[in-house]
Amino acid sequence: MTPARILVVDDEVDFEALLKQRLRKKIRAKEFELIFAHSGKEALEKIKSDRTIDMVLTDLSMPEMDGLTLLDKLREIDENIKAVVVSAYGDLKNIRAAMNCGAFDFVTKPIDFEDLTITINKTLAYVKQIKETIFRLQQAQLQLIQQEKMAVLGQLVAGVAHEMNNPLSAISGSVFLVNDIVQKLINHLALYQTEFTCSSPEIAEYAEEINLEHIINSLPRMLLVMSGSTERLINLSNSLRIFSRGDTESKVSADIHEGIDSTLMILQHRLKPNRQRPEIQVVKNYGSIPEIECYLGQLNQVFMNIIANSIDACEEVNVGRSFSEIEAKPNRILIQTKLTKDRAKVIIKIKDNGTGITPEVQSRMFEQLFTTKPVGKGTGLGLSISRRIVEEIHGGSLTFTSLWGEGTEFAIAIPVVN
Repeated sequence: MTPARILVVDDEVDFEALLKQRLRKKIRAKEFELIFAHSGKEALEKIKSDRTIDMVLTDLSMPEMDGLTLLDKLREIDENIKAVVVSAYGDLKNIRAAMNCGAFDFVTKPIDFEDLTITINKTLAYVKQIKETIFRLQQAQLQLIQQEKMAVLGQLVAGVAHEMNNPLSAISGSVFLVNDIVQKLINHLALYQTEFTCSSPEIAEYAEEINLEHIINSLPRMLLVMSGSTERLINLSNSLRIFSRGDTESKVSADIHEGIDSTLMILQHRLKPNRQRPEIQVVKNYGSIPEIECYLGQLNQVFMNIIANSIDACEEVNVGRSFSEIEAKPNRILIQTKLTKDRAKVIIKIKDNGTGITPEVQSRMFEQLFTTKPVGKGTGLGLSISRRIVEEIHGGSLTFTSLWGEGTEFAIAIPVVN
């Protein structure tokens, strides 16, 4: 059981020892965890750095920042943090002011610890109820966002892929036919040159003017490039179709490698070299894994989010480094797949050598609407939605390990049969 975390704010040192003594059974049973601050300012710093505090128990009379000021500041940080105030018996004016400032309840001095325990339990029960309600609302919001996003994306991408396929098929077939025709024309021209060695001056002059020999040598190569480019566009179109594949009402067997490859194809433009850096290397270490029962379209969204974040981390670590410095220590993303020993789950690991994640940010990584990216570049929904897709929809797990300055590794575990 995770203990409820209570921030106690009081400038009297003896009160800390007394509270620990009187609440020792709750502390030993891991029902309560007490955190102490000896001033209002210290309390605010702790709350800002630790968002897991469940409630605040604060004295009203304190130097530097009194309890009433602290209550006002608490509402600015988080309206859902509930506070119980401690005041001298009969100080009804301050108690009323505290309740008007948002205090949830109060206890009076000298403290009746049985009454204090009841008040704490009542406050924590209310906080738990609020958190559960907010969580349900967030999950419903996430589901709506997810469904809307995938529906719009799926329709858009599927439509683009469909519209691309028809002209690409025509171009691919035409290039094949043109290549055959051009080769026959070149052979026919070669026969003329062999049979009629003495051409007119006008023909010879025009052949030199258009650089006929270069055309004959270059035309097949140009058609080969056109054929390769058309093939690449067809592969991209297929990748778009696979990536946005409409999921059925139930899970279907799918190839995870196919999903990852389609994602990498779509992100290829971000992996390519540019003027600032060489290419971001992608090392694929695919194991022998079976098809798994899943919603591949949704898992592709998870792969897209994590790999895109890895690319962002690689680009961030390049800031201040020259092209040659990056070349000496290139950006790299390693993608590994394997089965667990009991062959019950497929593990997908995506590791980068980017900036890594600070300990402060790590504690909030899956928090909805939290993002470290600039305005317009991050929504704070990517990882929270990804975790829901993996854990709630697929019964798997999504975890990560990271060292600041060294990189981050995400591990996705999906049951083979669910």
